[in-house]
Amino acid sequence: MADRKQEQREFFRADDPAGGPLTTDQGVEVDHTDDSLAGGERGPTLMEDFHFREKLTHFDHERIPERVVHARGAGAYGYFEPYESCAEFTRAAFLQDPSVRTPVFVRFSTVQGPRGSADTVRDVRGFATKFYTSEGNYDLVGNNMPVFFIQDGIKFPDFVHALKPEPHNDIPTGASAHDTLWDFVSLQPETMHMMMWLMSDRAIPRSYRMMQGFGVHTFRFVNAEGRGTFVKFHWKPKLGVHSLVWDEAQECQGRDPDYNRRDLWDAIEAGEYPEWELGVQLVPEEDEFAFDFDLLDATKIIPEEQVPVRPIGRMVLDRNPENFFAETEQVAFHTANVVPGIDFTNDPLLQARNFSYLDTQLIRLGGPNFAQLPVNRPVAEVRTNQRDGYHQGALHRGTNYFPNSLGGGCPAHAGVDGTAYTHYAERVDGAKIRRRSASFQDHYSQAAMFWNSMADWEKEHIVAAFRFELGKVGSMTVRARTVEHLAKVNGDLATQVARGVGVPEPSAAEAADKLSSPALSLEALPGDGSVRTRQIAVLVADGVDTTQITSVREALTAEGAVVEALAAADGAVTGADGERFAVDRALPTVASVLYDAVLLPGGPVGTPATAADSEAMRFLRDAYRHGKPVGALGSGVGVLSSLELTGVRLSAEFHHPVSDHGVVSDTSPGPAGEEFLRAFTAALSSHRHWDRPPVRH
Repeated sequence: MADRKQEQREFFRADDPAGGPLTTDQGVEVDHTDDSLAGGERGPTLMEDFHFREKLTHFDHERIPERVVHARGAGAYGYFEPYESCAEFTRAAFLQDPSVRTPVFVRFSTVQGPRGSADTVRDVRGFATKFYTSEGNYDLVGNNMPVFFIQDGIKFPDFVHALKPEPHNDIPTGASAHDTLWDFVSLQPETMHMMMWLMSDRAIPRSYRMMQGFGVHTFRFVNAEGRGTFVKFHWKPKLGVHSLVWDEAQECQGRDPDYNRRDLWDAIEAGEYPEWELGVQLVPEEDEFAFDFDLLDATKIIPEEQVPVRPIGRMVLDRNPENFFAETEQVAFHTANVVPGIDFTNDPLLQARNFSYLDTQLIRLGGPNFAQLPVNRPVAEVRTNQRDGYHQGALHRGTNYFPNSLGGGCPAHAGVDGTAYTHYAERVDGAKIRRRSASFQDHYSQAAMFWNSMADWEKEHIVAAFRFELGKVGSMTVRARTVEHLAKVNGDLATQVARGVGVPEPSAAEAADKLSSPALSLEALPGDGSVRTRQIAVLVADGVDTTQITSVREALTAEGAVVEALAAADGAVTGADGERFAVDRALPTVASVLYDAVLLPGGPVGTPATAADSEAMRFLRDAYRHGKPVGALGSGVGVLSSLELTGVRLSAEFHHPVSDHGVVSDTSPGPAGEEFLRAFTAALSSHRHWDRPPVRH
């Protein structure tokens, strides 16, 4: 279905180059572009070769400055539609009518690394949404974590300088495990809550499609009567919130540095459109001071148990960009791009962003006319007195000032019909000071709440992350200072980290806050229970029972999963029936970390040849130790048992499938039975199985 944004893009789409001969930028046809004009076959290149000079000059200027942060990104178009009118709280037009779809463009990104860095680094992920509303563009510029490192935007340059590669050697790229970041963290306790999120599995998402998004700040809804309501925004993915483990994330950086970008693109191309639900936490203005934290503090969340998230609409991404540079790279977000019915609060970090984002786009996109770029252009009509400047694309006529009579007084002020933007009438007074409110001073309670809310396996991953990160910090003083802060979050956490990084254990840790919020754990965010887009690897070799593969593939494909046959080499293997069976990928080109589950089919007799393939056995071991669903059929169960999975039951007799710790097995020959298929699908829908015992070897 076309929308207004797609129709607008048609106007800017370049003509099909197959429709005519090659030309210069001036439209002059070119008959040869492989050789420069020269004074003889071996003579000097001539300056009069205008085609050569134009071609090279344009090439030399093809790049624009990359973003200081969020440089590496991926994006897609889609639509948003509300569930019902939100007129009680906001006059924003795009939140009123369930029958109206608002076009959107969403950009996901990492923060620290440059454009050429890998997708699966440990980092915050940007989640920025541009709504092309009937009242103008609205940008909800957030992250996949609901809090931030600092409370006041004046610290942002210091934080980013500390986070970025160190100035003397420009190392590390796309990583946070280095001295300057942790020096900053250890001297700024307000970072503690965010560091807990960053050291959790939230920092290494399995997919952009399986990632929450948050507006981070407390904003304000304003209704038609001018009444304000504090609001926090939440994006919740339909597929659930799922992550990689650190070992996987590191291997993905080598196996496929574009892992998340490719995943988003491929899903949309396959028609598996990602979907998120937009929810809001609403706080009446009279309850502004009803919490034990400050609503204006971006390092704090409102626990969902205190203020539930109210679903108000859904977003679907259903179109990939046609040109990465023109759209994903040139899209310009700005927190101050708001529409009537949405306003700001006095959050000092948000106030700084409202200045900084516009300033950034001016230098990055070369001037003030970046809103005319197709990806940034509103679908609402634009009438301004702005003129000229770099990259001005409009041919303006008439007057360019207000008031005027020569132009008929146009463009005139909006009428009194309530369609114009009106700032919320908030009383502001006070002395000019540089001082933070005392209500911003608690830096540990919510960090402790996050720790207390984690499942045991999540806590293990957080400890391992702190040990990895601090273990790469050269300064023992910085390590010790960070552990001192962790002791104020949780004594056990601090002790475990201290033991791993070689600094003294905290002597008498303060009593940890017992507050928890179950909604923060990944275990509370499984998704809709489907297995759509899950990637299943089937390990095959000569002699494999192809009926088993076919039965599993048909069942899982019908559920929306993707099943691929992997063998030692590309091409085909010979099945037990003597027929050739096509291989989708060669094992040396992939790895277990690129799949969500693995299946080991058998052969009619004996042990499958897969067992003799060290690459296949490594694949199997990695899938198991990363908590992924593992299936085995027929004689494949024998191969699985060779891993000595102590504590995991396997099928021992025909027609009696066994499912234990996400390992599903059935020794029966022939096609997979219904009971096995149900059990394997259920294991796959759970994503990971962290309670399974370790593999012996």
